[in-house]
Amino acid sequence: MSGPAWRPELASSIMFRHDGVRGTDLLVMPEKVVVLNDQAAAVIRLCDGSRTVTEIVGELSARFPTAPVADDVPAFLHRVRREGWLR
Repeated sequence: MSGPAWRPELASSIMFRHDGVRGTDLLVMPEKVVVLNDQAAAVIRLCDGSRTVTEIVGELSARFPTAPVADDVPAFLHRVRREGWLR
């Protein structure tokens, strides 16, 4: 499924972790580690399979009212899904 009704969640082989020493959020994969910036981490943190894309956009729009969330978040989610990090 794709689009606003899709409920993104991390792929089973990927873990979201916070590195307290470096103060960064990470996606830990079998073959690599991806360091997330604050914006990407805010989005990925909401990808637990319980929220639709529309709900994720709504939550982030409320938190960051001046950011272009409605355009950027769905595009980011689809790009990350193409990488195989979300299902």
